[in-house]
Amino acid sequence: MDRADIVHQNFLTRVAAGDLPGGPPAVAGLEPAQAVALYRAQCLSRALDRTSRAMQKAGTGFYTIGSSGHEGMAAVAEALRPDDIAFLHYRDAAFQIARADQVPGQQITWDMLLSFACSSEDPTSGGRHKVLGSRALMIPPQTSTIASHLPKAVGAAYALGLARRRPPEHRALPEDGIAMCSFGDASANHSTAQGAINTACWTSVQSIPLPLLFVCEDNGIGISTKTPQGWIAASLGQRPGLQYFAADGLDIYDTYATAMRAAAYVRSRRKPALLHLRTVRLYGHAGADVPTTYLPKAEVEADEANDPLLHSVRLLAETGALRPDQALAIYEETCARTDRIAAEAATRPHLRTAADVMASIVPPARPCRPTNGPTPQARAQAFGSDQRAMAEPQPMARLINWALTDLMLEHPEITCMGQDVGRKGGVYGVTQKLIQRFGPDRMIDTLLDEQSILGLAIGMAHNGFLPIPEIQFLAYLHNAEDQIRGEAATLPFFSRGQFTNPMVVRIAGLGYQKGFGGHFHNDNSLAVLRDIPGLILACPSRGDDAARMLRECVRLAREEQRVVVFLEPIALYPMRDLHADKDGGWMTTYPAPDERIALGEVGVSGAGTDLAIVTYGNGHLLSQQAAKRLAEDHGIKARVIDLRWLAPLPEQALLQATRDCKHILIVDECRRSGNVSEALMTLFAENPGAPTARVAAHDSFIATGPAYAAPLPSRDEIVAAALSLTGGAP
Repeated sequence: MDRADIVHQNFLTRVAAGDLPGGPPAVAGLEPAQAVALYRAQCLSRALDRTSRAMQKAGTGFYTIGSSGHEGMAAVAEALRPDDIAFLHYRDAAFQIARADQVPGQQITWDMLLSFACSSEDPTSGGRHKVLGSRALMIPPQTSTIASHLPKAVGAAYALGLARRRPPEHRALPEDGIAMCSFGDASANHSTAQGAINTACWTSVQSIPLPLLFVCEDNGIGISTKTPQGWIAASLGQRPGLQYFAADGLDIYDTYATAMRAAAYVRSRRKPALLHLRTVRLYGHAGADVPTTYLPKAEVEADEANDPLLHSVRLLAETGALRPDQALAIYEETCARTDRIAAEAATRPHLRTAADVMASIVPPARPCRPTNGPTPQARAQAFGSDQRAMAEPQPMARLINWALTDLMLEHPEITCMGQDVGRKGGVYGVTQKLIQRFGPDRMIDTLLDEQSILGLAIGMAHNGFLPIPEIQFLAYLHNAEDQIRGEAATLPFFSRGQFTNPMVVRIAGLGYQKGFGGHFHNDNSLAVLRDIPGLILACPSRGDDAARMLRECVRLAREEQRVVVFLEPIALYPMRDLHADKDGGWMTTYPAPDERIALGEVGVSGAGTDLAIVTYGNGHLLSQQAAKRLAEDHGIKARVIDLRWLAPLPEQALLQATRDCKHILIVDECRRSGNVSEALMTLFAENPGAPTARVAAHDSFIATGPAYAAPLPSRDEIVAAALSLTGGAP
C-alpha cells in the first residue's frame, strides 16, 4: 500500500479503537474553540496531501510535496497575527490554512486545490506552480526553496525596524509587526540559511531592531540523509543575539504556548528568536518517494505511529474540547469535502500559451506620488562645494555619486546597502560623502555576505523601501546569484505580480583594470544576468549617460516594480582621456536632474554609413578610438552605437540605428561564449542586411599583471576586424 493510505487507515482504525499515543498533558493557553479550529486546519492539511497525491496519479494534479507530519505549524500561525509577514517552508500548508481562519472571506480549500491543479484561476500563482502563498494572508509565495527565503526574511525584519524611523510611501507592514520564516532541519545546513542566521545574530548583538522569528521544523531527515540527533539544538541553540525556544510540534498545545512566548519576545524586544519545532515526516519526501527504500520499515512505522493528528485527538479528548468520535467525524467529513472540491477544481482552465505563462514576468506598474525634485536649498546643503564643480567635466565615478545624491534627495524611500558603502564610501569612492549627506539608516554598511546584502534589499522592498544594494565586484555576485534568479525575479512570476521586489542592484565589474585583482575583480561574464526573465541590465559607458540611466533605473524600479541591475565598468570610473593624454575627452558635465535615458534608447555617435560599430561599456571607448583611426588612416566613415541596455536588448532601436550601414561590427568585451555578441549576431542574422562580424574576448579568465588585457578586445583588434569586414576601403 501507499504510505499515505497506510497512515490514513491507521488514523481511522486507531481513533475508532481509542488507541491513541501517549504523551504529557496539555499545557494551558488554548481555548477549546481554538484547539478545535486548529485540529480542523490539521485535518484539512492532511486531506489536501492525500487529495494532491490522488490528483497526480489521475493526471489532474502536478507535483506533490506534502505537509503531513508538520501539521503542528497550525498552532504557530495561531500564535502570530495575520499581518505578520510569513515566509514559509514548503511543508507549511497547515500554517496557511490556520492563518486563513484569521482573515474573513477566505476560500482556502478551493484556492489551494486550484493551485494543486495548476489552474489559471489559482488566485496566487495563476497556474504557474503549486505554491503556498497569498497576498490576503501576507504570505509571499514560495516554491521548493532550500533556505533561499531566509535572507529576505532578515531584510523584511530589518525593514520593520527602519520603517518606524523612516516610514516609506508604500509601507505594507504594521509598525508593531514581526516577520516569520520557517525551514527544515536539512535546510539549516545550507550556506544560505547559515548566512541569514548569522546576519540576524550580527545585527541583533548591535542592538539594531530585527523582529524576526525563525522556525526550524526538525523532522530529523532531509530526503534520505538523516540529521544527527541534537544537531539543531547544538548548532543553533546558543547563537549570540538569537533567543532559543523549543517545542513539540506533535502537541498543538505545547507548540501554541511556546510560539506565543517566542512571538511575544520578538514583538516586544524587537530581536530575533528561533523556535525549534520537533516534527515527523510522513509519506517520504515528495511525489513518489518511498521512504522504506532507504529507511528501515520499523523507523517509518514508528514515525507513522507518532502521527500528530493522533496526538491532537488525544489532547482534545483530555481537555474536554472534543470527543474522539467527534474528531473522527471531522476528519472523515474533511476528507470527503476535499475530494468533492478537488473534482471541481480539476475541471478549471489552465494556462495554454507562452504569452499566458509569461504574463506575470513583468509586474504591473505601481502608482507613486509625483515628485518635484529637491529644492535648490536642499541640493545646496547636500552637495556643498561639489555643486560648484558641476559645470566642469568630471569622470564617471563622480557623476554617479551626484546622481545618487539627487535621487536620494528626491525619493526618501531609497536606501543603499552593501559592504563599505557608508563610512568608506565604496571601494572606488563612488558613494563617498553619502553617509554624511543621508546618515547610516540610508547608507547601510553590511557584513561581508552577498546573499545577505541582496536578501536585505528584497526584504526591504516588501515594506515599501526602494533598495539600491551594491555588490563590490561582478565576480562576487556568483556567491549570491540565486537571490536575484530564484527569489527577486521569480516572485512576481509566481504571485501574478501581487508581490514584487523593486530594486536597483549596483555592481562594479567588467575588465580592463590594470594590474589589479585578476579574474576575481575583472570579471567579464554577464551570462548569469542576461538570461533571467524580467531582469533589466543596464551598462553605461560615459559619465553623463550613467547619471541619466541611473535615474531611469530608479524610475523603472519605483514605478514599474522592476528588478534592475546597473553594471558600472570599473575601468571607466576614473577615465578622463579619449584619444590623447590629458585631452579630457571621456569626461562630461553633470546632466540636469530631470534628464533621463529611456529603457531601450541606444546611443549613436557619428553619421558614417560605411560601418556601424555596435558595442557597450569599455568597448565604447575603444570603438571611438578605432573609429577615429579608421577615418583618418583608411577613409572609412563609421558610426558607434552604444547599446546601454543589455537586457532586454534594444532590438528595434539597433535595427533602426544600423539600417543604412554597409557593414556591422560587434565589439563585445565579454567572452565569446554565452554573452552579448552571440545575441547580437543572432539578431542581425534573423534580420538580414549588412555583412556582420564580431570582436569578443577570449573564453578565458583575466590575469593579473601586464597580461591583464591580453584576452580582451583592443583598439587595434577592432581596427583590424573593421578592415577585414569592409575590405579595407569605403
